[in-house]
Amino acid sequence: MHTSPRGLTAAEVTARRDRYGPNELPHARPRPLWQQLVAQFTDLFAVVLLVASAITFLAYGLQQPRDPGTFRLAVAILGVVVLNAAIGFGQEYSAERTAQSLQAMVPHTCRVLRDGERWELPARELVPGDVVVLEAGDAVSADCRLVEAHEVSVNNAALTGESDAVGCSGDPVRAGPLLEARNCVFMGTDVVAGSAKAVVFATGAATEFGRIFRLAAAAPRQKTPLQRQVGSMARRVAGVALAIGAALFAVRVPAGQPFVETFVFALGVMVALVPEGLPATLSVSLAIGVRRMARQHALVKKLLAVEALGSTTVVCTDKTGTLTQAEMTVTQVWADGASHPVSGVGYAPVGEVTDPAPPVRELLRVAALCCNARLVPPSGREGWRVLGDTTEGALLVAAGKAGIDPAADGCPWSRSSGRVRPRAGHRAAPRRSLVPPRRHGEGCAPQGRRRCRARPS
Repeated sequence: MHTSPRGLTAAEVTARRDRYGPNELPHARPRPLWQQLVAQFTDLFAVVLLVASAITFLAYGLQQPRDPGTFRLAVAILGVVVLNAAIGFGQEYSAERTAQSLQAMVPHTCRVLRDGERWELPARELVPGDVVVLEAGDAVSADCRLVEAHEVSVNNAALTGESDAVGCSGDPVRAGPLLEARNCVFMGTDVVAGSAKAVVFATGAATEFGRIFRLAAAAPRQKTPLQRQVGSMARRVAGVALAIGAALFAVRVPAGQPFVETFVFALGVMVALVPEGLPATLSVSLAIGVRRMARQHALVKKLLAVEALGSTTVVCTDKTGTLTQAEMTVTQVWADGASHPVSGVGYAPVGEVTDPAPPVRELLRVAALCCNARLVPPSGREGWRVLGDTTEGALLVAAGKAGIDPAADGCPWSRSSGRVRPRAGHRAAPRRSLVPPRRHGEGCAPQGRRRCRARPS
């Protein structure tokens, strides 16, 4: 990759950015609002209702004398179609705006070495050859080859579906499938434990995640069960209405009935056979389902997706770990020859340790000091969560339930303690660490270094 331990120079970064482009996946061009609105009227049942409304307007024009009820019926049918389209368009538009706002809130940043200095900058500015710095809790922003690794574990669930973390190293490996290479980390994965330096070898659409993105984008869209059922019913209703209307017209005209009156009567029968209120009923029902999903913090872009989810009867999965909440909880502590139950579930430090004797507190304090994970307080709709290994997060929570705060235990440490230099014009995201690293003494204040080294590991 023609790089060095000091990273790329500014001139090399500019040249490679011009050659490879930004480190981001291709964005689908959003459809104009008028196209999204017109798409609501292309459904087969909506087309049938539009034709029924047009026929009713035609019948009103042919009537002598004209019946105001026919005009009101035509307007009512047209209003049902417009109402149905408004509900669908409003839901999809609001969901799209919500998804965009959520995506904008996610800080896509990374730490990289350039000209021998450590910078924190947007992930889209990475180029092949950059030397990135990875630590527990970081999201990998590009496909990278590890050149220096210290007890690194990576969660590749986004690529392989495996929930267990995979150990990685910077040593050479035998030739084989790229995703099985233990000296590589990939875009979309998370560093669970350890720290490392890696060289970027693929960015954007050239990454393994980008390959999956292209395959998913090229997959044809399939209709939901409700779409297929409504389309089939609309075809049957339209066929039956046309057949009965034509039959009545063919019977009444030879019997001596006036042509125009017979034609208007046949049109009225055809319109009467069309269930005008069905689309509005379906839209309102699906909208209620969307609101219920929203209360469970689920974002639904299309109304029909609610029915598709509701019609699912069997979920096939390879293991139970895929469907869990990915949370670990300490339920008991064994110390000094006795078991001490721990109350509370999840990462919220709510609960207590039964009889927290000094041996129990010392055990939890040492366990917390040996963790590299970080406990993140609630923000917005997200509750307590952990960055790093889930087992280490559970140990931190257990220590908190015993009233232990490792960060205030004489060894303060922060991942961003003056070692990361934000790029000019870029505001670095604030970072917070509740526990020190595994190697005691690293990053400690001078007055606390002796104490850290004296502790058992």
